[in-house]
Amino acid sequence: MIAALVLLVLLLASALVLGDAGRRDRCLMAAAGLTPVLLVAHIAGTSAFESLLERPLVLGAFALVALVSVVALAALFVRVPSALPVAAVAALPFRVPLAIGSSTANLLVPLYLVVGAGVVAYGWSRLRAGDGSEPRPPGWLERALAVVLVLYAAQATYSEDVDRAVENVVFFYAPFTLLFVLLARVAWTRRLALTSLGVLVGLALLLVGVGFVEYATRTLLLNPKVISSNQFEEYFRVNSLFFDPNIYGRFLALVMLAVGSVLVWTSRGRVVAGAAFVLAALWAGLVLTFSQSSFSGLLVGLAVLAGLRWNPRLALGTAAALAAAGLAVVVLAPQLINLDARSGEGLDNATSGRYDLVVGGGRLAAARPAGGWGSGSFGRAFRREEAASEQQAVSASHTIPVTVAAEQGIPGLLAYLGLLGLAFARLGRGARADPVRAFVLAAFAALVVHTLLYAAFLEDPLTWALLGVGSALAPRRP
Repeated sequence: MIAALVLLVLLLASALVLGDAGRRDRCLMAAAGLTPVLLVAHIAGTSAFESLLERPLVLGAFALVALVSVVALAALFVRVPSALPVAAVAALPFRVPLAIGSSTANLLVPLYLVVGAGVVAYGWSRLRAGDGSEPRPPGWLERALAVVLVLYAAQATYSEDVDRAVENVVFFYAPFTLLFVLLARVAWTRRLALTSLGVLVGLALLLVGVGFVEYATRTLLLNPKVISSNQFEEYFRVNSLFFDPNIYGRFLALVMLAVGSVLVWTSRGRVVAGAAFVLAALWAGLVLTFSQSSFSGLLVGLAVLAGLRWNPRLALGTAAALAAAGLAVVVLAPQLINLDARSGEGLDNATSGRYDLVVGGGRLAAARPAGGWGSGSFGRAFRREEAASEQQAVSASHTIPVTVAAEQGIPGLLAYLGLLGLAFARLGRGARADPVRAFVLAAFAALVVHTLLYAAFLEDPLTWALLGVGSALAPRRP
C-alpha cells in the first residue's frame, strides 16, 4: 500500500514540475488511472466493500453510471472547453455520504467525476492531430506543491495512522492536484469568469435558501453531530447541504468576496443594486452558521479587496486597528464575550474545544520536532499521548500549522510556509489591475485565515481551485 502511495505521489509531482510537456501529460494520465486502483486496494476487505461485492448489480450499476457520466462530460469538455471550469465550480460544494471501511465519509463525488472527465478530455485534446498548444510551464509554486506532496508521502511511511494518510491522498491530494493542473491551463475570459460567478451565486443563494428553511423549522438535513449539539446550545446553527456549518460558512464567505469584487470595481447602478441584494442574502445565511472562523476570513478578505481597490496602507491600518480593538476586549473585558481566560477549561469552552487541541498539538510537535508523528497521524497520536477520548480528538487540531507541525515536524512546517509565500506571490502578481485576480487573492487570504481557526487547507478543493485559477490568470514573467 505504501509503495503504491509513493508511486502515485511521484506521478502527481512529476505532472506538476517536469519540463517536458509530453512527459508531464503522461504522468498526469497515469496518476489519474492509479488513484481509483489505490482506492479499491485500500478499501478491499472492509465490510463496506464486501457488502458491495454481495450486491453485484448495485456495484455494476454504480460503475456504469460513473463511466457514462465521465464519458459524457469528457465529450462535452472536448467540444466546449469552457464547460470544464464551469462544471468544476458547480460541483465544488457537493459532498455525498459513502460508507468507507467502518466509517462514513462525505466525498466530493460530483467533483471527482468532473476531474476524471477533464483529464480524459485533456488527454484526448493533446493527442488529437493539430493540437500543439504548450501549457504553462511549471514555476516555483508547482515545485512547492510537489515538495509538499512528496514529503507527505515520505512521512506516511512511518505514520501512526497510515490508513488516514492514504485516504487523504486518494480523496483529496490526488484529485485536487489534477484539478489544479486542469484549471491552471484554462484560457479564462471575461465571459467565462462572469458565467462561473453566476453559477457560484446561484448555488450560494440556493444553499442559503435551504439554510433558511432549516432555521425556520429547527431541523437539519445532514450531520447528526450538529443536530445533537444544537439541542444543547442556546443558538441554532444551520449547515444547509454541507456537513459542517464552518465549511458552509467558508463557502458563503468566498462567494461574498467574489460578489464584493464586482461591487467595488463597477459604477453601474443596476450591478451595484444586484450585488448589494445578493450580499445581504448571503450575509443573512452566513449569520445563521455562527461560524466565527468564516466571519474572520471574510473580514480579512474584504480588507485585501479594499487594499487592492483603493489604499493598501489605509486598509492595513484599519485591519490592524480592528485587530487591536478585538485583542483589547479579550484582555481587558473578556466577560463581554463570555470568555473565561483564567483557566484552560474556560478557554476550551470559549473556543469550542480548540484550545485543548492546539495545546495538545503543540506538545506533540515539541515531542518529535524533526519529523513529527507521520502524515495523517494527529487524531491517533493525540488520543494516545493526551489520554483523550474519541470525541475529544478529531483528525486535525483545527489550526493547520499546529496539525502540520505535529504530523510532519519542522520539515513539514517549512514546506507549508514556503507554499504559502509562493502562493501569495503568484496570486498577488497583477491583482490590483483586475477584479478577478483581486478576488482570487482576497479569497485565498480569507481561506488561509479560516484554516488557522478551523481544519482543511489542502484537503479543501477551494484551495486548489483558487491556486489553479490564479495561476492561469497571473501574468507570465518575461
